[in-house]
Amino acid sequence: MDFDLTEDQLALRTGASGVLDDLASPARVRNHTTTDAPFDRALWRAMVDQGWLGVEVDESSGGLGLGSVEVAVLVEELGRHAAPAPFVPTVLALDALARAGDDAWVERLLTGDAIACVAWDAGAPVPYAPSADVAIVLADDGVYATELTPADRPRREPAMDLTRELGWLHFDPTTARRIGDAEARTRLLDRGATFTSADLLGSASRALDMSVEYAKDRVQFGRPIGSFQAVKHRCADMLVDVEGMRSTVYWAAWCIGAGDSDASVAASTAKIWCGDASKRVMASALQVHGGIGFTWEHDLHFFLKRAQLDQLAFGDASSHRSRLASLLRPRVEAGESVV
Repeated sequence: MDFDLTEDQLALRTGASGVLDDLASPARVRNHTTTDAPFDRALWRAMVDQGWLGVEVDESSGGLGLGSVEVAVLVEELGRHAAPAPFVPTVLALDALARAGDDAWVERLLTGDAIACVAWDAGAPVPYAPSADVAIVLADDGVYATELTPADRPRREPAMDLTRELGWLHFDPTTARRIGDAEARTRLLDRGATFTSADLLGSASRALDMSVEYAKDRVQFGRPIGSFQAVKHRCADMLVDVEGMRSTVYWAAWCIGAGDSDASVAASTAKIWCGDASKRVMASALQVHGGIGFTWEHDLHFFLKRAQLDQLAFGDASSHRSRLASLLRPRVEAGESVV
């Protein structure tokens, strides 16, 4: 059995990395954080032109006709570059609206003429809400969609993660349109948790690479610090965490794309592991970099701050532990295997 990505998926990753190396370079991301722009419009237009927004949409509807694993490949690369673009919320909204038969919004989102945001919790700020045209909301009884006019959009709030704008979205179910039931809510939560985990994977893998390179270059006591056992062990532990994140993310992405019955279990597992592991990876990256890792001048803080929001998005590790327990409890009570 082959657990690696296919040749086409690897080619997609290589192509995405090339685009992002150019349009989401550290210098461009840093420059974006000094502006009031909600996202990098040149990068967004390139993503639209590449067809990334329609990666899961049928070819007959103007998409690429691929699947959720390919979405995870793209999101991982976006996380590796801390790319300032609303890709994940737009992809999530596209799927929810397409399943609801809302062709008008699907077309607008596919062409990049509209921006979407997704609210997963009434008490949490929503990325890109201050500039979104449509909001998808996970409510207790299902999924809702509401159009956001300029008067409806919340103001931009100060945020730790400067690569993504945040706003407090006010949701009124009496004026919103219900587009999905409890099953649709579960699907959206699974997809949101999985793709957010893929973003965490990208950030963590980039932090690991930066730490290894720094450990090779930084000389202390006449030797590269990477030759010291304490630093070696930290980098090794980071690698174990990142590879564990990779396994859970792509298992969850495959389960979602294949319609596997374990999709919810896999999504919660990915969010638990990636949420916890990213904290350890970022903490170790700061330790390896020493004092420079805490400074604005170094790029590490972009990934550290991005991970802080991702760890909470679509439920933190603690909430997904509770969810996973509720999903597995019937199997345990029936004497069935949980692995």
